[in-house]
Amino acid sequence: MHTGSCLCRAVRFEVTGDLAPVQVCHCGDCRKAQGSAFGANIPVATADFTLLSGEGELRAYESSPGKERVFCSRCGSPVFSRLTGKPGVVRLRAGSLDEPVATEIGFHFYVASKASWWPIAGEATSYDGERPA
Repeated sequence: MHTGSCLCRAVRFEVTGDLAPVQVCHCGDCRKAQGSAFGANIPVATADFTLLSGEGELRAYESSPGKERVFCSRCGSPVFSRLTGKPGVVRLRAGSLDEPVATEIGFHFYVASKASWWPIAGEATSYDGERPA
C-alpha cells in the first residue's frame, strides 16, 4: 500500500497493490498544469484508489474535451487527472505520493515539445509524441 496527499494535507489518499511505472509527459499542457518541466503520472485503477479525506476540497478543471485535472482547492496541488474515455483509471500525480515509492520511470512522451531547459537523462524509452496504448 502507498499513501499520499496534497501540500496542505487536506486531501489524503491510499493506493493498494503494486504501482505501475511512472509516465513522464513533456507536453505543454502538463508543463503548465504542473508548473514544472513535465508531469509525472502513475495510472491507478479506481478500485485501487481510496480517498481518505478532503473530498470536499477537490476541484476539477476540464483542460481539454474529456480530460479533467483534479486538484486541492485549498493549496492548489494537482492530485490526479481522469479521462471520460477511461472511467476505471485515474492518473495519479507521482509527486503527491509519500516516500518511499516502489516504482520507476517507465517512459517519457511528448519529448518533441519538452522544456528547452530540461535535459532528459536515464535509460527510459522516449516517444516524440503520444504515449503508447
